[in-house]
Amino acid sequence: MASIQLYDTTLRDGAQREGVSFSTVDKLDIARKLDEIGIHFIEGGWPGSNPKDVEFFKKAQSLALHHSSLVAFGSTRRPISKAQTDANLQALANAGVKAVTIVGKSSDLQVTQVLETSLEENLSMIADSIRYLKAKGLTVFFDAEHFFDGFKANPGYALRVLEVAAEAGADCLVPCDTNGGTLPNEITVAIEAARKLTTTPLGIHAHNDAELGVANTLAAVNAGASQVQGTINGYGERCGNANLCSIIPALKLKMGIDCVTNEQLAKLTEVSRFVSEVANLPPDPFSPYIGSSAFSHKAGLHVAGMTKWSGSYQHIDPTHVGNQPRVLVSELSGKSNIIYKARERGIDLPLQGKEAEKLLEQVKLLESRGFQYENAEASFELLLHRAKPDYQPLFTLVDFMVVVESRRRPPTRRSPEEALSEAIIKVKVGTEIIHTAAEGNGPVNALDDALRKALLQFYPSLAQVKLVDYKVRILEESVGTGSQVRVLIESSDGVEEWRTVGSSTNIIEASWLALADSLEYWLIKQKAAAS
Repeated sequence: MASIQLYDTTLRDGAQREGVSFSTVDKLDIARKLDEIGIHFIEGGWPGSNPKDVEFFKKAQSLALHHSSLVAFGSTRRPISKAQTDANLQALANAGVKAVTIVGKSSDLQVTQVLETSLEENLSMIADSIRYLKAKGLTVFFDAEHFFDGFKANPGYALRVLEVAAEAGADCLVPCDTNGGTLPNEITVAIEAARKLTTTPLGIHAHNDAELGVANTLAAVNAGASQVQGTINGYGERCGNANLCSIIPALKLKMGIDCVTNEQLAKLTEVSRFVSEVANLPPDPFSPYIGSSAFSHKAGLHVAGMTKWSGSYQHIDPTHVGNQPRVLVSELSGKSNIIYKARERGIDLPLQGKEAEKLLEQVKLLESRGFQYENAEASFELLLHRAKPDYQPLFTLVDFMVVVESRRRPPTRRSPEEALSEAIIKVKVGTEIIHTAAEGNGPVNALDDALRKALLQFYPSLAQVKLVDYKVRILEESVGTGSQVRVLIESSDGVEEWRTVGSSTNIIEASWLALADSLEYWLIKQKAAAS
């Protein structure tokens, strides 16, 4: 099969996703990361449409890209005008890049209903624009907008558009599934028809409105397309674009097309998460290949198979894309999950036969009471430590009391009542019992401060630990305020983050359990690192 060109449009089409707005610096940073994974063409934006993209192309001149070429995007000239005087085409020619992409209509209905011009004038617009840009010494890619819808309604005209673009000198013809509703078999038929028409290379630009962006892209490649357009994480307008994070490994690992090197492929997960961070969007844990759950294993039967053969429940080796397998522990687990997790976390336990069964039963019992360890691995690791015959807790709660008192501020301030929270706790460290109290901004904060006040006397390094996230989930909504609740706490020491869980019908007790686990987990880690 012919080599494949990877064309990324995250910085333009991807930025059209609802809620995404990249700054110029963001776009420059993303371009550098795309270069690291071997993307051949990076579409930087539309320099004729907004000042930000103009600034990007100016600053991009200093980018030291090793594998990628920048592409500027624009449209054909306007109806009844000249290419030489078209401001959009002039902006493309002056963008400081060697390749440009222009978009033109290939659906007769789009031409007459949206452009409101004649079919012949549309063909002239396409041909004039391509010739103008080619005369400037540029590589020109032609995006045939609405091609597949146009092909179904009037195949003769859709193909004529490609033919005119090829005759004008386009370096690649890219049929676009702009509305994202075409089926893979329809993609194949249309690409094969285009392939018979011209020897100019073909591409594919698919949207994901029918959840078929990746499937349609791969179908087009099988039918003869040699340029693949898409975005990182599938970002894009409406339901998004074809996801390069799924397309790239499918091409290389499934279809045997060496579009990137092994080393570049291994950076795919890192780049996906980097773009998520820059876009200020949470990474989708369930994304194929690069999601944190893409290679997670929960069922005991699956984990048992994984311990014998890593390929038993994984379609690829996750390290190929920079990801890693994860084993989850829940009420659906078997002994294999417990044994695997203990080994994974370097905990020496005699987990054979009855020991593993006993710990598994404990997990199942706790999960029936609202605990969940899939996203609270620090709490699960504590269960493993506590299963050791010689385990001695670093501190033990004797009792606690939390008082919430409503106080009215001085009437001159005309402020609402404010609640004062105070926690009183007794904690045993070794043979000593410490009795402390603290006020806080709410009962959980008061508990946290009181516990730290007691423990810092013995473990001053705990001052590094901060609570960074606190979530409460009601587990039995029908019971109302008397329902079981689960509290998930995320903590950090500035270097690493970890999550712990607590569950109770009392939200304060659930919070205490998660909070105490958080501090004890960190102390155990520090003790192990020092030994």
